[in-house]
Amino acid sequence: MKVAAINGSPRKDGNTYILINRVLDELKKSGIDTEIIQLGGEKIRGCLACNICWKNKNKRCAIEDDIINTCIEKMLKADGIIIGSPTYFSNVTTEIKALIDRAGSVGCANGNMFKRKIGAAVVAVRREGAIHVFNSINHFFLIEEMIVPGSCYWNIGIGFDKGEVNNDTEGLQTMKILGQNMAWLLKNINKQRG
Repeated sequence: MKVAAINGSPRKDGNTYILINRVLDELKKSGIDTEIIQLGGEKIRGCLACNICWKNKNKRCAIEDDIINTCIEKMLKADGIIIGSPTYFSNVTTEIKALIDRAGSVGCANGNMFKRKIGAAVVAVRREGAIHVFNSINHFFLIEEMIVPGSCYWNIGIGFDKGEVNNDTEGLQTMKILGQNMAWLLKNINKQRG
């Protein structure tokens, strides 16, 4: 089993990365292979609404000059997907929005190819606006017919300066429990498919 985690923060080792790793630590303890893909800070185009993915049905976006198709490939191979984003004006980063729009269109165009994968949102926030980010990522998972595990609270960690999220004990605990629940769900689904 494998989980691909996509970090939408341009701070490669910032608060979003720290929160994602707290989830991944629990998955690793359960013997699940993990990988982080750094998306934030990359030069990425948004969806062009060209509908070529609906014509070609080749599990790829027609835009070939950025990292999105690499992300789509890794998402397709994974059993679970984590999408992490900091909160930018009460929304996901532009890189995560491009991923959601483009991977979402490719997924739907190819028979809902992410169907029944496990999806978890991870959100870093300075103060407010994180629920909209959390919802935006979860809406992507739900439209793609994915399974979304819960935790003991919304998957949000509070911190502004790099590393400050380490002071959010409740947020870190939420990520730990999310990782445990995601691992449990992955193992049980794998048994059913077995």
